[in-house]
Amino acid sequence: MKIAFTINGRAQSVEIEDGNTPLLWVIRDQLNLKGTKFGCGKAACGACTILVDGEAVRCCSYAAKLAEGKQITTIEGLGTRAQPHPVQQAWIEEVVPQCGYCQPGFIMATAALLEKNPAPTDEDIDNNIVNVCRCGTYYRMRKAIHRAAALQAQQVAVNPKNQ
Repeated sequence: MKIAFTINGRAQSVEIEDGNTPLLWVIRDQLNLKGTKFGCGKAACGACTILVDGEAVRCCSYAAKLAEGKQITTIEGLGTRAQPHPVQQAWIEEVVPQCGYCQPGFIMATAALLEKNPAPTDEDIDNNIVNVCRCGTYYRMRKAIHRAAALQAQQVAVNPKNQ
């Protein structure tokens, strides 16, 4: 079965044997994008969070065939070293990661949240960012999410045409 989609701004077509193969394995094994992590395989931990048409999706349980025609963004496509996404910049400024394994999923979930709610409260964060961090960096993540919201608001104020 052949599926076509756009990933990180590039048109992509891949051949898969089984359309029910989790998209995570297409991303990691066929496209060699290793930033998206495998955690639990049951869509519970969020380490595999990506954006599909702007929505946070846990791709370990998202059938690859569902990606047909979609716009997909992984951590590799969110920002660059030279121009990090506001969430990535905030993560750096707040020194969020400890081991770092779960952080791509948290960053992607946060980017999706800020698109819908550019100024989340602590309650909004608690209700929407439900990924699991075994190192317990939740306090630093919450600070970083508020910082990312501020950075994103600054970007909009400076360049409103990008919104």
